[in-house]
Amino acid sequence: MNTFMIVLYLFKTIMTLLNILYWGMIIYFFMSWLPGARESKVGRMMQKVYEPILDPFRRVIPPLGMFDISSIAALIVFQFFIRGVNAIFYLIITNLM
Repeated sequence: MNTFMIVLYLFKTIMTLLNILYWGMIIYFFMSWLPGARESKVGRMMQKVYEPILDPFRRVIPPLGMFDISSIAALIVFQFFIRGVNAIFYLIITNLM
């Protein structure tokens, strides 16, 4: 297997993991709208994954009444991060071709 194929496989794996994390964050965000969803077994498991990501945003962005927009800010920043990783891998892959 050549270097190009290894980098391409690594890129696809990392992008798949980042997309799973992104969609999980969206699901965790919507779970806050359902009473008791975050207290369920799945909710507690997701809390261990996503609360460390959301905590820095909550420290910077205070809640506006009953609305917590820090989750939206985290989703936007995470989307930029995904696009940045995509651009970096694109540059690496095009230089290997």
